[in-house]
Amino acid sequence: IPAKPKPKNRSLTIAGIAFLLVSAGFFSYYFINQDMIDSQIMDNTEFKSIEEKMAIHYGVGEFGSDHTHAAIAVFIDDVQLNFGLPVFQLQSKYIHLESNNPFQIHKHATGVPLDMLFSSFGMNLSSECIGTAHNSREHCINSENSLVFLINEKIYSDITTYEIKNNDRILISYGDPEDVTMQLRYLDSLEIHDPPRQNKLVPGKDFSV
Repeated sequence: IPAKPKPKNRSLTIAGIAFLLVSAGFFSYYFINQDMIDSQIMDNTEFKSIEEKMAIHYGVGEFGSDHTHAAIAVFIDDVQLNFGLPVFQLQSKYIHLESNNPFQIHKHATGVPLDMLFSSFGMNLSSECIGTAHNSREHCINSENSLVFLINEKIYSDITTYEIKNNDRILISYGDPEDVTMQLRYLDSLEIHDPPRQNKLVPGKDFSV
């Protein structure tokens, strides 16, 4: 007389069959819906770069939808930040400094705020403090030092959401407010080159003027 299967072996057999059925169902679902699942993964903001997230947040236009130039100067205790250094150059495709130029901003899309420029090279900016990833010390307003934001000599309390216009001149000054006058003179002396205009004879080509 054949021996009856032990209850333990029977339970293991049932569990194994159940596992195979669940696995088969899972893989069938994945292969049937693979395109939808992959699309959801690609749309997950965790997989996007900081710049892409910011572009979505601010509703930035397509790259090439604008080309605007402006000048910027940032002073901390009357010492100018050198944006001509490689760590500050071409850090964003939408708004950046290039060609080792230490002051001229290039904006290449509509809807791009200054916040994207500052974030691209690690500058923390608020109405009361300024600091960069390349300067571990944060500089905040106190009884002796002010933080001034000027665009075309007009005072702003916050410029992070400001979108530059052609030939804007932007000054950020932390320190003795008495230094601002001389810093503005320096900023006004900078030559902002006009953006290249579209060559009507050869579509898609630019030339500098």
